[in-house]
Amino acid sequence: MPSLPQNVKKPTESRHFFCPKSSFPPRLEDSPCPLSSSIYGHITHNSLTPISVARLSPAGATAMSSFRAAVFLLLLAVASAHDYHDALRKSILFFEGQRSGKLPPDQRVKWRRDSALRDGSTVGRDLTGGYYDAGDNIKFGFPMAFTTTLLSWSIIDFGRTMGPELKNAVKAVRWATDYLLKVTVDPGVVYVQVGDAFSDHNCWERPEDMDTLRTVYKIDRDHPGSDVAGETAAALAAASIVFRSRDPSYSALLLNRAVRVFEFADTHRGAYSSSLHAAVCPFYCDVNGYQDELLWGAAWLHKASRRRVYREYIIKNEVVLHAGDTINEFGWDNKHAGINVLISKELKQEVLMGRADYFENFKQNADGFICSLLPGISHPQVQYSPGGLIFKAGGSNMQHVTSLSFLLVAYSNYLSHSNKAVPCGSHSASPALLRQLAKRQVDYILGDNPLRMSYMVGYGERYPQRIHHRGSSLPSVKAHPARIHCKEGSLYFLTPNPNPNRLVGAVVGGPNVTDAFPDSRPYFQESEPTTYINAPLVGLLSYFSAHS
Repeated sequence: MPSLPQNVKKPTESRHFFCPKSSFPPRLEDSPCPLSSSIYGHITHNSLTPISVARLSPAGATAMSSFRAAVFLLLLAVASAHDYHDALRKSILFFEGQRSGKLPPDQRVKWRRDSALRDGSTVGRDLTGGYYDAGDNIKFGFPMAFTTTLLSWSIIDFGRTMGPELKNAVKAVRWATDYLLKVTVDPGVVYVQVGDAFSDHNCWERPEDMDTLRTVYKIDRDHPGSDVAGETAAALAAASIVFRSRDPSYSALLLNRAVRVFEFADTHRGAYSSSLHAAVCPFYCDVNGYQDELLWGAAWLHKASRRRVYREYIIKNEVVLHAGDTINEFGWDNKHAGINVLISKELKQEVLMGRADYFENFKQNADGFICSLLPGISHPQVQYSPGGLIFKAGGSNMQHVTSLSFLLVAYSNYLSHSNKAVPCGSHSASPALLRQLAKRQVDYILGDNPLRMSYMVGYGERYPQRIHHRGSSLPSVKAHPARIHCKEGSLYFLTPNPNPNRLVGAVVGGPNVTDAFPDSRPYFQESEPTTYINAPLVGLLSYFSAHS
């Protein structure tokens, strides 16, 4: 989670702030780089009602021409010949650098060591394992569960093209699900966080050294958290599909636990941030509400179990749980676009039994999501940078880039199998266009951008050197066996030197809306990697490694 040690201020300038060439004078607030004008800025639209081409007004014809021009220019990039399989290998390797607990003998990120081996001891439970979500040493259950769901979905849809990396992707899922089974071992309880974020963020120290508070936070019947419990149920259900043929008994355990956790989430409704307050806010505060996670969990439970009860749950709760809200959002806090794409895909495959009419709204919402991303008619909340990167307001923009692009490819496959396109007003989006848009985003991450910089550590000739990550920026235990105490780490946080340990495969938050990037630890929104950036990217890289 983005964090700065206390009493350390974000600098106003950075000697490592890279700016694309531009002659346009206005400057973006809080950025040392100029703001470039671009055709990719968002264009608002009031309606997507189909318009007959023959009846287009001059304004309509201009808008249509603008749409075509925007799409053409977005895709007209000087593309490099990327090694998607190499990027896939590295994107999966990244998760080994995020591991908490006792590391296995086959651990490949050698500069890491065992950490947090007493997690859960204060509540009499073994809560070791799992992943650190980002550049700090907290185990946040909400984003970890979402990471697990998206890793599993990547394998379900694109595992057949992962080649030898499939086994490593499955290991990455199991490292997470072993932990999720631990945190859900007690009926009616989910342990949703280990570590006091304020204590942790007051220090800059290696996970192997940490002596900050490892407070355990839970939700229960009196302190509900339908959001994190619903996402945990989704993660366990999705992972049960991954292990269905690989380890049937483990798969059954995951599915049964998912059923129990979902029942708890639905019976005791409420947002976990309302129950836990400052423990989770402002870090992973539930802004969007818990309703979407209930639908999301039900959709994955239906996909995993084929049980009629979950289909009926979706039908009954579509309106009550606001399935059509904020259709162009998808991430750890907002599942709406993912719900609509997942259920639409299930419709095509006739997994959701019964009358398809019940689920037509989900398809319409999924189509609306696709239209909201198209350059030239994109939604007010979606912009494109001058270099062609999807940009949404808020921190860690690459989380939006990878998650939304994943849905573009997943939905394009559904459209291809259905022989359909998405109607967007006076024009339509073909499956090929959706894949091209997603590929453009992946290529941008890998180096086809104004700075010619890869935003994946260790991929390409030029990539971030000073990522906001404690373990990467501090000397390894092997290089510096003595403990580095809480405040002693500030020297390493502030140094302009590159990080001593390469966290290979880490994708950082990325450039701002002007395509400028500060390769500097204090700029955490741009320089911090997260597990939920990489999880959907695993699926994208697998797909393009076989379809480039």
